[in-house]
Amino acid sequence: MIADDRSGTPARLVLATHNRHKIEELRAILAPLLPDLPGEAVVGAADVGAPEPVEDGVTFAENALIKARSLVDATGLPAVADDSGLCVDVLGGAPGVFSARWCGRHGDDQANLDLLLAQLADVPEPHRGAHFACAAALVTPTGAEIVEHGSMPGTLLTEPRGDGGFGYDPILRPEGESRSSAELSAEEKHAISHRGKAFRALAPHVAEALTAGGG
Repeated sequence: MIADDRSGTPARLVLATHNRHKIEELRAILAPLLPDLPGEAVVGAADVGAPEPVEDGVTFAENALIKARSLVDATGLPAVADDSGLCVDVLGGAPGVFSARWCGRHGDDQANLDLLLAQLADVPEPHRGAHFACAAALVTPTGAEIVEHGSMPGTLLTEPRGDGGFGYDPILRPEGESRSSAELSAEEKHAISHRGKAFRALAPHVAEALTAGGG
């Protein structure tokens, strides 16, 4: 059994991220379903030294499954992964799976945001519909694979607002909101976000896998 280096607690579930916030988020979602599961038993890819696979899928679900399968192969434990991005109506759903590298460089949030705003500069508000999309996948050592989806629809602003969140958060105003996603508190965003919806839908399947001894 792989142990979490910080606590010595045996790991039972691996999350395909190096982002500590995402790990804490999943722990919080699972807690009511698995009250006897120590939070430290849910670890990230960095905790177990897992390699990062090439994400060459053409859908969010494919990329999430690629990451989860790679973790299962590396650790022998059930794994959860997600892939997400911004889908713009007038761009036919782009940037989509290319959201993190829309400018041609991976992970340059500001350049991605600036390029998208420039591309949409002449698009009037009634046609600036968009949504954040997320696919969350669970893969177990027995070969079971489950994918759940979440979406946060909204409208793209013409300039960034707010300094919370990351990525395209400053330019998406969620449906029914007057604020951008980057102006919401973490709790407000989590309650309506694409990732929150996908993880909450996946959580019962994770609970079932762990209860059945998948971890």
